[in-house]
Amino acid sequence: MRKTRWGAVVVATAAVTAVTAGCGTGTAATPTDAAAAPARPTEQQIAGLFPQWNAALATGDPQRVADLYAPDAVLLPTVSNEVRRSRAEIVDYFTKFLQSKPQGVIENEIVDVLDADTAVNTGVYEFTLTKDGKSERVRARYTYVYELREGKWLIVNHHSSAMPEG
Repeated sequence: MRKTRWGAVVVATAAVTAVTAGCGTGTAATPTDAAAAPARPTEQQIAGLFPQWNAALATGDPQRVADLYAPDAVLLPTVSNEVRRSRAEIVDYFTKFLQSKPQGVIENEIVDVLDADTAVNTGVYEFTLTKDGKSERVRARYTYVYELREGKWLIVNHHSSAMPEG
């Protein structure tokens, strides 16, 4: 089977394989067939990845935040016009962003588990930022695309943009 960058299996190939495997044999799937398939994460497990990311922000360590991103991740950040396409660029963004001591809270989220190793969390969050001793709130739309790689959920795409109407 062929996988795309996001880990989605080409459906036609999977369907042909499934039909071919069951045609004319008169056999039913066995419990071991089901056990061989990787378990899909729950929506709650995927939703739990944001608090981990938010906790990494609280450390003030841009390297620790960047550890949550895949090496080939793309970051479209809230408070920068620059698209970040490498770990060094992601670290650079968070080096500056963490100076404002960001604290995020999700207001509304929609989790979509695509398959056993791919999921999306999208919605609205609000950040409290501290600049020159003053707190500022920034509401933004977000999308995190996660991929399970070597047993660890990593962000492969993160888009965040300030709400157009404040």
